[in-house]
Amino acid sequence: MTVALIGFALLLLLIVMVRIPLAFAMALVGFFGFAYLSGLRIDNLMDFRWTAPLAMATSRVISTAQEYSLSVIPLFILMGNLVTRSGLSHELYRASNAFMGHMKGGLSMATVVACGGFSAICGSSLATSATMAKVAMPPMRKYGYDDSLATASIAAGGTLGILIPPSVILVIYGLLTETSIRELFAAGFIPGMIGILLYLGAVRWVVWRHPEKGPGGERQSWPQRLGALKDVRDILLLFLLVMGGIYLGVFTPTEAAGIGAGGAFVIALLRKSLTLASLFELLTDTARTSAMLFTVLIGALIFSNFINRAGLPDELLTFVTSLDVSPMTVIFVILMIYMVLGMVFESLSMLLLTVPIFFPLVQSLGFDPVWFGIVVVIVTEISLITPPVGMNVFVLSAVLPDVRTGTIFRGITPFWCADILRLTLITLVSWISLVLPQLLYR
Repeated sequence: MTVALIGFALLLLLIVMVRIPLAFAMALVGFFGFAYLSGLRIDNLMDFRWTAPLAMATSRVISTAQEYSLSVIPLFILMGNLVTRSGLSHELYRASNAFMGHMKGGLSMATVVACGGFSAICGSSLATSATMAKVAMPPMRKYGYDDSLATASIAAGGTLGILIPPSVILVIYGLLTETSIRELFAAGFIPGMIGILLYLGAVRWVVWRHPEKGPGGERQSWPQRLGALKDVRDILLLFLLVMGGIYLGVFTPTEAAGIGAGGAFVIALLRKSLTLASLFELLTDTARTSAMLFTVLIGALIFSNFINRAGLPDELLTFVTSLDVSPMTVIFVILMIYMVLGMVFESLSMLLLTVPIFFPLVQSLGFDPVWFGIVVVIVTEISLITPPVGMNVFVLSAVLPDVRTGTIFRGITPFWCADILRLTLITLVSWISLVLPQLLYR
């Protein structure tokens, strides 16, 4: 365990102090850590046979590049980019605003709902926050919304992008842990809807205490509402086709991603929102994002090989067992660690650093890997709006330079509390599933 802990400390040093990108830091520590466990020492650098660490690293690179299921990542990213280019964000906001905009805090609630709908197709929290900031902020300012409530609803709503399927983070978790992506997508839907409802409750709480922060807008007629719904009809049909096909087992997640990307391309063509120049830019952005994710994933897998070879998961399980504490206590400690790490690391880094260490332990304690994946993603969502490094908050600061970061963080508090409540509910579900059978058979 000592070697693994030293390697983890070196990894943090390279990331935080030396500022080496996460993918290369994990690959370097994993490669040289594996070499050390294979016999590398300072006095035998020239004579050491590098066959074992080189074979491990090249095997990871080749197997990742040839992994068929990984094609789901660029396809879902392409689908999100095509849908974004089609102007979905404006139409979703108009549809949500048509039904909710007349209520106190209605524009903020419409923003949350629109973020949930947009993230269901886009799959990226940062992209959802950046896009919806441009769409939702002008009308909220027009009706006199307080900046803290307006920006907080965008930042919090944007976090839904990594949970509501199709989610790239869930795909990466599934690939790291060899968990069914179909089951992860199915399990992520209800917690995502709960998140939307709790965020709506957070907005209502704010305007109940301070009505001036979210005045009501204009009430729209039913013909106007139905007309707004008609604008998002084709996108909703695409989402139902993709996710319905996955849930019903009609096609695999990879096939669904291909169908989704193809359908989004057809929608973009029908709406005449593509030109040759914009298509080239869109494909280039998809390739760039996919290459970044693949590089980070390869680095994480190399680091995971080192962690497993060092025996950290087994020794961690032995240590936890010797403490004689309940499995749920272990889960709460892990969640506290995630909360602390979320104040320093962004979501993908946190996931890739911790899952190789915690997942074997959680699985050995008898917890369902799908449930743990959803819990990890929810905690990752919380980290996106947790100071001092709330990535969604800093994205909003970049898009809205006239709004101070402190203003956004001040408005985030009710939404952060809503996330903690959701995390508690999901955790209690697992606790009940563990305790109830013991009570019934006692």
